[in-house]
Amino acid sequence: VQLQASGGGSVQPGGSLRLSCVMSGRLESINTLAWYRQAPGKKRELVASMYPSGGTEFGESVKGRFTTSRDDDKDTMYLQMNDLKPEDTAVYYCNAGLYEEGIGSTDSWGQGTQVTVSS
Repeated sequence: VQLQASGGGSVQPGGSLRLSCVMSGRLESINTLAWYRQAPGKKRELVASMYPSGGTEFGESVKGRFTTSRDDDKDTMYLQMNDLKPEDTAVYYCNAGLYEEGIGSTDSWGQGTQVTVSS
């Protein structure tokens, strides 16, 4: 599975951005989809995780501000980010948790897209 993230940019505090992640390859091997972010000097942290059941778990710092969605016709998942804060500044990555017979569980990562929130 290959992932291609896009949609990052610079925005003022309180603004919004929507990130996209186009998926290709053996999509039937996908178990979970997620968004992570990594700020300079910090560990990569979970932003949102989407489960096969349809549920989504959000990191505490983004609850109530970020939402996720998925368009299966376009093989694309989205991260809608509202009320952005300077502390949301980071490189954002999309992630797919995979399972394939004979291989087991692996992860696929997109290349990352920069989000900068500043006035």
